[in-house]
Amino acid sequence: MKTVGMTYEVECKMITVGPTSVDTGANASAEGEDGDEAVEEGSSLVNNVIYSNRLQPTNFDKKSYTIYIKGYLKAIKAKLQEAADKKNDPTSEEAKRFAAFEGEAMEFVKKVLKNIKDYDFYTGESMNVDGMVVLLNYREDGVTPFLTFFRDGLTEMKV
Repeated sequence: MKTVGMTYEVECKMITVGPTSVDTGANASAEGEDGDEAVEEGSSLVNNVIYSNRLQPTNFDKKSYTIYIKGYLKAIKAKLQEAADKKNDPTSEEAKRFAAFEGEAMEFVKKVLKNIKDYDFYTGESMNVDGMVVLLNYREDGVTPFLTFFRDGLTEMKV
């Protein structure tokens, strides 16, 4: 994961997932099965981050993404303003984030809209319309997928 302006970029991998197998403890070789089977029929290649977090695909064109992102960024800006006001210190990290936010947001949105055909869009399993839409793109090599998350749209949780 790396920080790029107001976002986090998370490198992904394509993994193979297949039908769920249950180990009953039986002796596979005695049952005529080979324990080192190749990829099973019914397997599929999936993005590890999208699969593990059960992200759901969604669609946007320039117009619909512009409408969505204006509302989403307004909500983040309000959250940053509230955090900065709580600190009541213009030199606090929260105040600095709030001050830099609008310029960074405009720059990022212009980049996305310019290349909107290069992105796939994902949302959380709940499909919350007010939630973050995660952007999937590929590195210059055309093979390595990465997801972009808005840094200020995430809440830290200890696991």
